Amino acid sequence: MEMLKTWADSAADLVAVAAGRKSADLVLRNACLVNVQTREILDGWDVAVACGRFAYVGPDAGHCIGPDTELADLQGRYLIPGFCDGHMHIESGMLTPAEFARAVIPHGTTTMFTDPHEIANVFGLRGVRLMHDEAQLQPVNIYTQMPSCAPSAPGLETTGSGIGPEDVAEAMTWPGIVGLGEMMNFPGVVAGDAMLLAEMAETVKAGKVIGGHYASPDLGPAFHAYAAGGPADDHEGVAEADAIARVRQGMRAMLRLGSAWYDVERQITAVTERGLDPRNFILCTDDCHSGTLVNDGHMNRVLRHAIACGCEPLIALQMATINTATHFGLERELGSIAPGRRADLIVTSDLRSLPVETVYARGRKVAQDGDCLVACPHLDWPDDTRRSVNLGKTLSATDFEIAAPDGANQVKAKVIGVVENQAPTRALTADLPVRDGVVEGAGDVCQIALVERHKGTGGVVNGFVSGFGYQGNVAVASTVAHDSHHMIVVGTDRDSMARASMRLAEVGGGVTVFRDGAELALVDLPIAGLMSDRPAAEVAAKAQAMVEAMVACGCTLNNAYMQHSLLALVVIPELRISDLGLVDVTRFELTDLFEKDTL
Repeated sequence: MEMLKTWADSAADLVAVAAGRKSADLVLRNACLVNVQTREILDGWDVAVACGRFAYVGPDAGHCIGPDTELADLQGRYLIPGFCDGHMHIESGMLTPAEFARAVIPHGTTTMFTDPHEIANVFGLRGVRLMHDEAQLQPVNIYTQMPSCAPSAPGLETTGSGIGPEDVAEAMTWPGIVGLGEMMNFPGVVAGDAMLLAEMAETVKAGKVIGGHYASPDLGPAFHAYAAGGPADDHEGVAEADAIARVRQGMRAMLRLGSAWYDVERQITAVTERGLDPRNFILCTDDCHSGTLVNDGHMNRVLRHAIACGCEPLIALQMATINTATHFGLERELGSIAPGRRADLIVTSDLRSLPVETVYARGRKVAQDGDCLVACPHLDWPDDTRRSVNLGKTLSATDFEIAAPDGANQVKAKVIGVVENQAPTRALTADLPVRDGVVEGAGDVCQIALVERHKGTGGVVNGFVSGFGYQGNVAVASTVAHDSHHMIVVGTDRDSMARASMRLAEVGGGVTVFRDGAELALVDLPIAGLMSDRPAAEVAAKAQAMVEAMVACGCTLNNAYMQHSLLALVVIPELRISDLGLVDVTRFELTDLFEKDTL
């Protein structure tokens, strides 16, 4: 793929085209141009493109047209900047960067700011470099944020690989690195952890942006201390007060609508009702699985939702274009239709329903009416990245037994309570029966296990979870297990849990659903146990079959798989599981499975 020239290297051509001395490569005529710089619609304007950048943006580009200029008459349709996703994880789509790009280009996403901390937990800096290198091959803009927290909570989990300040310093020299990924270990920052402060210092020295992640409702001194450390944005807000607190501290509030996160509606009222300056608000997805991308969209879905929540369309568009570009110091490079910027454009006939009719990236037509028109090159992934599930032994039902305290006929156990459509869990307790010295689930409480899969230790940590509603003898296993990405197995039957675990070891990772000893569905994710290099539609079909299998097993939760994959996320309250045990995230410490008064 031909490399895009910088503005500096293109300036002579851009000036010549704008002045009429040279012909443009592309001219789009008779547009209703949405100017996100001024928040106005300019009727009947033209756009001339050269060298993949805007040369002329004005009422008449006739002087830029030559015999070889490609012409398109928009007949009054709207011309808007390509969408920017301010915070996201490609791995959550179960796709490699190439296939993720191919999936979202038809939805109008032309710029992504990605944090590959999922693969960093498996393969460390090398994994980040592989993601970065494939991202650089794409026909759209995929910027990489160097992951900051692998492990996300030292002492509470063990990762396949780690990240330190020296890794951050090296990554800051790579061409596609735009900053530091979300600083999830907010208690560490508040406590003044030297390593975390060093990572942030390396980012600041490089003149790049520190991503934030403050997953706590505490907006007192701890929040202020976190902001003082340097994080420039935060996507973990769930209420209007969270968004307001962040922007008042000079941070950008990132409002997310992912496959499982519905945090826009409760926060956008800071703009729509409280009247705060919207330029400090950014829309993002955080985590979108392949089914959402194929069936519902990407940033276009977020924008439609924000507009449905009462946000003015032009303000919402700013939150998904210029606001994002400005935040990352790229306002002179992308995010608007203005001279010198990358010619990333969407043609649409309505600013509320936002049908994405035509997409241009770097002046090239890349999608039309839902079809991707360009190649998205693949990296040649090394063989060892496809062999990352190392259990160390053959697991059996006994590995999933939870021994009761001596003499107990019943125990009071701590239970992870899933909260539908939200990242936080609840710390619950339940009185559970004991049979033959083994604690059993009861009612809505079933078993959860964290199976170590990086070092081949054979370790299995067992606990209890509620909220999935599984019935019968079932098990669901996944090697997508944020953030350390061991293997999470949830089930009502220990034999099925063992079978599901060994199945994922056999295929190199993914998600599987077992019932009565037989596999109902499999999503194979052979790259790092996180991603497939198959097309999004194919992966989405397997994912849909997996979702349907979970429903067939009695689960009625919205986006239950996403909830499943986050049960080991030991940086978001209240209760989680890791390879080291049950984690009380309100205290950031390991805790016992049974209450002390359990007997």
